[in-house]
Amino acid sequence: QVKLVESGGGLVQAGGSLRVSCAASGRPFSYFRMGWFRQAPGKEREFVAAINWSGGNINYADSVKGRFTISRENAKNTVYLQMNSLKPEDTAVYYCAAAPANNMGVWSSWGQGTQVTVSS
Repeated sequence: QVKLVESGGGLVQAGGSLRVSCAASGRPFSYFRMGWFRQAPGKEREFVAAINWSGGNINYADSVKGRFTISRENAKNTVYLQMNSLKPEDTAVYYCAAAPANNMGVWSSWGQGTQVTVSS
């Protein structure tokens, strides 16, 4: 497993932008596929975006395609989620997760989450 710490959440107006970051430690960062998930009040946690070790394989939820961009800097052990054109429905706690290279379908490590609030 790897330790994950998110940062960068906050309050932003609709239409604005925000970038959240996730710093990893404990194991070689490049070994992991990284992802972002979110959970709104009263709703289940949902997938937002994922990126493989090289950045050559990226996936997005349909609800964020064209607005959010996931990226990673392996030298800094950090993954980012750039969020543009934010909507009130993007309000949620955003979680970073890691899946090991030998089992990329299993998100085995999770951060504590960072709150993103989009006001209308």
